Amino acid sequence: MRKALVITFSKIQHDARVKRQISFLENDFEVHLACFDSYKDFRSVKISPPRLSLMNKLVSGAFLILRLYDKAYDKLYGQNLNLAKDFDLVIANDIEALPLAFQLKGNAKILFDAHEYAPRHFENKLSWRIFFQGFNKFLCKKYIPKVDAMITVGEVIAKEYEKRYGVTPTVITNAPPYSDIVPKAVAPDKIRMVHQGIANPSRKLELMFDMMDQLDERFELYLMLMNPIHKSHMDYLKRLKNMSTKNGRIHFIPAVPTDRVISTINQFDLGIILIPPINFNYRNTLPNKFFECIQARTAVAIGPIPEIKKITEFYKIGLVSDDFRASSLAKKIQSLTAEEIQQFKTNTNLAAFELNAEKNKVIFKNVLEGLFKT
Repeated sequence: MRKALVITFSKIQHDARVKRQISFLENDFEVHLACFDSYKDFRSVKISPPRLSLMNKLVSGAFLILRLYDKAYDKLYGQNLNLAKDFDLVIANDIEALPLAFQLKGNAKILFDAHEYAPRHFENKLSWRIFFQGFNKFLCKKYIPKVDAMITVGEVIAKEYEKRYGVTPTVITNAPPYSDIVPKAVAPDKIRMVHQGIANPSRKLELMFDMMDQLDERFELYLMLMNPIHKSHMDYLKRLKNMSTKNGRIHFIPAVPTDRVISTINQFDLGIILIPPINFNYRNTLPNKFFECIQARTAVAIGPIPEIKKITEFYKIGLVSDDFRASSLAKKIQSLTAEEIQQFKTNTNLAAFELNAEKNKVIFKNVLEGLFKT
């Protein structure tokens, strides 16, 4: 059996995309993991998170400013892994994993999975542009042309990578497995809306609170947010909870494991996705939560993000606001009838059948077959 190494600078327990990637591999490969944690009974080696002590920040910051990017990478992400270079396949998840993949390559094929468009990842932040934009561009330019194959999350991001780096990624979306579940009936006097995900300040979840202030008593909003890791995110979550007390129709509910998300949000009527397009990746996002709503047979109410809008309108599974203001989305939601929402939910049946991990597995296996053609 062939051996595969999956590298991710994340905790796989919280990384739905990497977990699906492993499930695509496990019947055909002996899977090994290099990550921050471990997953099930797969052979794992722990890698160190970015080193962010004061001294490391100063030294790596100097390397970044001086454009000594290889030295900066070693300082921030360098690993000393005791692994034999005997893999047939190495998968690098996101750009920071790609240099490590080449260090461990041996005779392996390298598959790069770009979860985001790395050269413009946090371009809305001045500090990121000063220190990391050039660094990410350097890593992309140095390593992407050398990969044997590349996948990414959406068409716009794929085209941008192709235009800039000459490699054509295959699109594999963030869709979860197909769920054979029935849409719940909508109660006309109690329309339950949900937003699941992380409490990231840049996503401006408070816009949904402004939206709620403009909706009548039929509408309730439930936020199911994962426990934050970063202090700034923890502080933001506390602020959100304090802000929510001004509206008795906003509720926080406990996050659930990824394998229970679909059944949990199936109880709701509308999934809310209102992410301001403050950078390239947000402007072209196609997130897990969107596909989770589809599998949960929950209609969606979204801002006009092009890739999400295209799917929403094609399958007629929800509404799209005219712009990213809370008032714009509130106006569209306020005009909905229970019957219209029920029809959106019914229409998710076809979308769920066509947009799922099983379909993506076929695409993924075709990529691998192309890699290992003799």
